[in-house]
Amino acid sequence: MFRSLAGRAVVLASLCALPPAVAQRAAPEAAASAPITGVRYQVIVDRAGLGEHQLHVVTTFGVAGTAPVILSLPAWTPGAYEIVNFARTVSEFGATQGADTLRWDKADYDTWRLWPKRAGQVTVTFDVTADTLDNGMSWTKPDFALFNGTNLFLYPEGRPTEFASTVAIKTEPDFLIATGMTRAPEARTFRAANYHELVDMPFFVGQFDFDSAVVSGKTVRFATYPRGVFGGAMRATAWEQIKRSIPPEVLVFGEVPWDSYSIMHITDSTFGGMSGLEHANSHVDVTTPRGNGSDFQPSLFAHEIFHAWNVKRLRPADLVPYRYDRPQPTGWLWVSEGITDYYADLALVRGGVIDTKGFYATTSGKMGEIANAPPFALEDASLNAWIKVRDGTDALYYPKGSLAGFLLDIMIRDASDNRSSLDDVMRELYRSTYKQGRGFTADEWWGAVRRASNGKSYDEFARRYIDGRDPYPWDEALKVVGLRLQSDSVPRMGVSLRPEQAGARVMEIVPGSPAIDAGIKQGDVIVSVNQRPAMDVFFAGGFRAMYDGKPAGTPIPVVIKRDSATVNVQVPLRFGAAAPTLVEDPAASPRAVRLRNGILRGTTDK
Repeated sequence: MFRSLAGRAVVLASLCALPPAVAQRAAPEAAASAPITGVRYQVIVDRAGLGEHQLHVVTTFGVAGTAPVILSLPAWTPGAYEIVNFARTVSEFGATQGADTLRWDKADYDTWRLWPKRAGQVTVTFDVTADTLDNGMSWTKPDFALFNGTNLFLYPEGRPTEFASTVAIKTEPDFLIATGMTRAPEARTFRAANYHELVDMPFFVGQFDFDSAVVSGKTVRFATYPRGVFGGAMRATAWEQIKRSIPPEVLVFGEVPWDSYSIMHITDSTFGGMSGLEHANSHVDVTTPRGNGSDFQPSLFAHEIFHAWNVKRLRPADLVPYRYDRPQPTGWLWVSEGITDYYADLALVRGGVIDTKGFYATTSGKMGEIANAPPFALEDASLNAWIKVRDGTDALYYPKGSLAGFLLDIMIRDASDNRSSLDDVMRELYRSTYKQGRGFTADEWWGAVRRASNGKSYDEFARRYIDGRDPYPWDEALKVVGLRLQSDSVPRMGVSLRPEQAGARVMEIVPGSPAIDAGIKQGDVIVSVNQRPAMDVFFAGGFRAMYDGKPAGTPIPVVIKRDSATVNVQVPLRFGAAAPTLVEDPAASPRAVRLRNGILRGTTDK
């Protein structure tokens, strides 16, 4: 799924300006289109168009007669569970056949109907406004374009989506092209076996940094825009993290599902967070400059890459096949997204990108996030993804689903005496459903969990923790793997913050907090703390590192911007209770340590 990661330990909320996204009823279905053949798309990406945030699309196909051709543009991008209606970006639509201009009209808001005059080739042209910086949209700069196939490529309404097609990119001689699509013999031309493949492979076109490496026996490519922003030691570190995190993910499923994989990464100072959108053999990241090289960066990469197995191939039956004209809700995003997040954490610790303390800290953070949220059911939250609920639980199927994966892993290892794990469940379903060309059902999911657990029933687990709102039984579960939750106190200013380009904006202030004593007000932007940028201090763990162990009352020099004025204040240091942290129990039994090591290392005792 499109990863909008509010509430995590770094700058994670995607703050780009999307058009209002409301899951709405589809318009009445148009009649089926006449068959079309030989479908070819051309996208013109030149400096003149980029300067106007415009992409020009030419679609050609053959028809056998004069029956109406009905063409639609998708309303959403798989992985981004929201209706966006890409037809809103289309302008200058026209259709011709040879020298003849064809009559056309709109069958509904995302569907065009046109009438050929004879058998032969038809050409459809239109412009797309590409001005939205978002993983699932189209966006341009004077030297660059990102576009997704769902934004540009029409399909024949009511016809099978198995038609093959080619995409030709007409662009500047000095522009590069990055995409997961297979190259065709013609220069700057690519081919897709079917429509699902076509719209699942976004494009970078323009001037960007582009290199590759072999990981787990396959090519991984790294495309980053703008040039020079993601380079040097930062790039070398990112490559090392990628090389370490992919192999543990491969081991879960037993195969690399791509011939090559492309990480397509945009850095832009107007973007207020870090987000990613998965595809079958690529993903697109959009991040703030401060996200590059951050502690969260390898997690973002690992999460999106794991999606190449879990959701792009292994996915709920509700999402097979994709429908592009309407919402496609499922109660299983806690598996597709949440358990993917769990495996991103596992990939990092199993690959040595983070140590065990890093894994415990990330897991503790998710526990705290859920503890502070209103009670909610994972199935409900999964379904609610389409309507973006405003009750404080939006997208919390990520952390709570991740914790459900952790809990299931513990229970499976306990029931099987570490002879099976959640890895076995994922691998079995991958082989028994995806490899058979279908999605998994509830019976198949819980059946695989039960088989991995020596026949243990999970009916009550599903009722209480997936469909229900009961808090997870951490005290009991953590003992099984020799872990416990430990209370702690941390330095506190008593403010709730939102990242911005200028610093950290104060959204809320805790009554009686040291921030109030210092005169900080709601709406202030904290620029720096003890001469360090506020973003580094608050969103990369710096505040605790700076003031842990200092005596209470120590003055903290803070610079804030209030309207047009710069104000210097002194905030008295105070400590407050932190969410409990996950630690290893020194009294853990050998069996508990064995199960715990199995989770951290990806091993079982078969």
